[in-house]
Amino acid sequence: MNTKKILITGIAGFIGRNVAQRFLNKKYNVTGIVSPRTNPNKHKDLFSKANIIPIDLADINLLKRYLSKNSFDVILHIGALRGGRNFPNEAYYDVNVNATEQIAYSALNTNAVLIFCSSVGVYGAIPKELPANILTEFQEDNYYHYTKIKAEAIIQKMVINGLKANIVRPAITYGLDDYGFPYTLTKLVHKKMLFIPDIPIRINLAHINLITDVFYKLGESEYLGNKIYNVADREPVKLKDLVDYISVHLRDKPYPNNRNISINYFRKMEKTFDSLGFTNQANRIRLISYSWFYDTRSTYKDLFISNINTLPGFQVVIDWYKQIKGINRN
Repeated sequence: MNTKKILITGIAGFIGRNVAQRFLNKKYNVTGIVSPRTNPNKHKDLFSKANIIPIDLADINLLKRYLSKNSFDVILHIGALRGGRNFPNEAYYDVNVNATEQIAYSALNTNAVLIFCSSVGVYGAIPKELPANILTEFQEDNYYHYTKIKAEAIIQKMVINGLKANIVRPAITYGLDDYGFPYTLTKLVHKKMLFIPDIPIRINLAHINLITDVFYKLGESEYLGNKIYNVADREPVKLKDLVDYISVHLRDKPYPNNRNISINYFRKMEKTFDSLGFTNQANRIRLISYSWFYDTRSTYKDLFISNINTLPGFQVVIDWYKQIKGINRN
């Protein structure tokens, strides 16, 4: 067994379980923090190999007591309340900010390496410059993004005092068993319910294998200094090309051209949702009507991760969608 002791928060989540499996496959000593509400029957293989600790990250006192009695060589803080969930702001702040502060304190006091899962959302749903880089201005355009910005600020402040930390900013991630944006996009294409702009839009997704590689390489390597990494497929993909790719593999033909509509429609919808205070709905409109992509050069250079192209990498989502929907078309 590898000698490093690894703590992974959010081990039952989409990113967390994939990262944990990589470390477990390499025989690391892995401890995982999960919500007490997690159904262990859904994660039998993972839970049988890792030391599972049921702690709600919003329970700051319980988390603090646990961390005061345990130490690790590497802490991969992946657990978070994701954007778009129906939780009060207080819950977002406790889980995404206050829990991060306690975990960072623990890493500082025990000389552990902290690898924090942030988000490209710190640049806002649509960055102010393209490609967004680690110096691109932050935008607090929803409360989830705000909490990630606050958490990063806490970590960077502690770095000055000796905390060993890396920050990972994944783009919207795709893979098996995740019901976020990629799944929704696939479903809307399948049902021919998606309308897309009549102008070129480029988007930058991240294959789950890329995210897993980044966390694994940072966790198993020696700490080389405070670094921030954007993580996404090497090149953005045209939204129309991705939509056609999904349609061909689900319906044997490209997506109907009559679903291409004027960009002015999207701008009006965006303005309406903003005026009503419906931030999440406005951001969903932005995700398919503006380009968003990221500068990942330092990530590939420093960590030697493999190139993955969204096409055909997105096939994993399509095949999973076909399986759960009982679609037999090849």
